[in-house]
Amino acid sequence: MRALDPILDRWRLTALLASAGMLAIAHGFQTFGELAPCTLCLRQREVYWMAVGVALAGMILTRLQGGARFRPAFNLVLGLIFLVGTAVAVYHAGAEWKWWPGPSACASSGGAVSLDAMSGLLAGQTITAPACDTAPWVLAGLSMAGWNAVISLILAALSLAAAAHERGKR
Repeated sequence: MRALDPILDRWRLTALLASAGMLAIAHGFQTFGELAPCTLCLRQREVYWMAVGVALAGMILTRLQGGARFRPAFNLVLGLIFLVGTAVAVYHAGAEWKWWPGPSACASSGGAVSLDAMSGLLAGQTITAPACDTAPWVLAGLSMAGWNAVISLILAALSLAAAAHERGKR
């Protein structure tokens, strides 16, 4: 574990940067790749936003007098948040592979939101969200949801290791 000590010692900052990076990547795919997010994609982003908030709060509060004792707790909470992210991503990937049905809110036809669709929305028309059961992008056999599951699980494991590392310092 000695090789990971520099990362584990600054885990709240690392978790914040990793979460912000994942959000930036997701928004990049949406903006530049024109891949509109489905309902489950947005749920996965919510997990990262929650991790950003908890990591930021942890960075601030553990700097206060007596706050250092809460470092393991913040890392543990981050681990639980990333485990929730793993579960959401696995559920999404399973829906994409047709292992189980996705939520009913994801039963649309899918596709990116075009300028015409946005104009229609402004004119009062409705726009359907992309389907959750279709993987619009795959790399090495894994969809974005699949890769998110892997990354979330790694972040969860590192968060729990950081919590144990902080407890070991006492």
